[in-house]
Amino acid sequence: MTGRRLIPLPAIAAAAVLATIGLATPAAAQDLEPRAYSSSPVGLNFLAAGIGNTQGALLFDPAVPIEDAHADLNLGTLGYARTFGIAGRQAIMAGGMAYARGVLDGLVGGVPRSTGRSGLADLRFKVGVNFIGPGAITREQFAKAPRRTVVGASLTIQSPTGQYDRTRLLNLGTHRWAFKPEVGVSVPVGGWFLDAYFGAWFFTTNDDFYPRDATRTQDPLTAAQGHASYTFKSRAWVAFDATWYGGGASTIDDGEPSTRQSNTRVGATGSIPVTRRQSIKIAASTGASARAGSDFDTYTVGWQLAWFDPRVPVRPAGAP
Repeated sequence: MTGRRLIPLPAIAAAAVLATIGLATPAAAQDLEPRAYSSSPVGLNFLAAGIGNTQGALLFDPAVPIEDAHADLNLGTLGYARTFGIAGRQAIMAGGMAYARGVLDGLVGGVPRSTGRSGLADLRFKVGVNFIGPGAITREQFAKAPRRTVVGASLTIQSPTGQYDRTRLLNLGTHRWAFKPEVGVSVPVGGWFLDAYFGAWFFTTNDDFYPRDATRTQDPLTAAQGHASYTFKSRAWVAFDATWYGGGASTIDDGEPSTRQSNTRVGATGSIPVTRRQSIKIAASTGASARAGSDFDTYTVGWQLAWFDPRVPVRPAGAP
């Protein structure tokens, strides 16, 4: 048996689709990423593309003169991820971008208003390392390794590259940097994986906020996720997802801080292998409770292609 037949590619690190559907959505704190800390062999590449729809209420602080706001956005996403070894441990780098187009409407000062938006959202990059669990192993080692608990950490960076106009209150871009350190654990239980992640978003200052030259600061936004996923003999898998995020009160110039966010989302994710190298991922989520921020329903469909770098050894060094 050759090394090329040992591993069904779509099954081993299917969460790398987060490089597009997870990493590139405009709603930064609401990501639901099952299997984000799953184990993979080194030298594995992922290319993913997706489409989706996000619609629902925008819940503003009472100090902002917008009521009954609603958004309906269509998204196109593209991303890339790669696994590699660092200091004997498995690591992953991923990046993603999204193009959004849609309509936003609501009452501004009691007057009905509607506006459209079309353009790029902020780019995101992510790097993660697994500290406990299988190390930086080859394809052949991975195929023979038993499932083990994995503990890792990651850093997500969101850059201010999205469409932004300081004369508009609502924008696809944020005109600021954001950073999210996170720790995660993945525990195999029978045919299931149980995942839990804990992190927080930290934001730089937007010094060009509406209605021009205003300064907007935001407190850290704490986030927690939980997932339970099951893998079938066909290599397809399904996950049940939940996330909570809280904090993130914002201040404009020297005004009073806005309402603290405290929102919960639930959803489900499924991955279906199409060929040995390709898979389809379907995800849906909805707001279970919301206080300020947003309360969206989101539906996405993504395609993923996986392949190994031919320069990375299939077998351990010195193996026959």
